[in-house]
Amino acid sequence: MFDIDLQSRTPIYEQLYKRVVAMTVRRELRSGDKLPSVRELAKELGVNPNTVAKAFQMLERDGLINTVPGRGSFISGTNGAAVLKISRENFAKAVTNAYSSGLSEEEMIDEVRVTVTALKEKSSENTDDETGKNINDTGEKGDSEQ
Repeated sequence: MFDIDLQSRTPIYEQLYKRVVAMTVRRELRSGDKLPSVRELAKELGVNPNTVAKAFQMLERDGLINTVPGRGSFISGTNGAAVLKISRENFAKAVTNAYSSGLSEEEMIDEVRVTVTALKEKSSENTDDETGKNINDTGEKGDSEQ
C-alpha cells in the first residue's frame, strides 16, 4: 500500500508524504480512513519509526491527517483544499524546473497534454465498463467513482 524506494535519492519521509497525498487525490484514502500506526508502518516498510513520524507530522501540519492520541491517525475530512494547494505548489516547482532547464512554454504545454492523456488512458483501463467504478490493483471493483 505505502510503497517506497529505499534506493531513491528522495528522503523516505518525503516519499511517504507524497504517497499519502497521491492516494488521497486518487481517493484510495478517504476522509476518516485510519492509517497504520507509526510503529506498524515503520516495521512494514523496514524503516526507523522516526522517519514515519516525520512524514505523519508533515501530513498533520498540512491538514491532510488528524492524530487522536490513543486512537491513531486518520485522513482529514477537510483535506481537499490542502491537497489542491500542495498539488499547485508541486506543479509550480515542476514548471520552474522545466523553464530553468530550457524548455519553452510550448514544450511544457505539450508535455502536460501528453501526461494528462496518458493518465486518462490509464484511468480508463482501470475502470469497469459496466459500473464505471475504479478497479484496484487486485482487480476487485472499488467504490471510488470517476
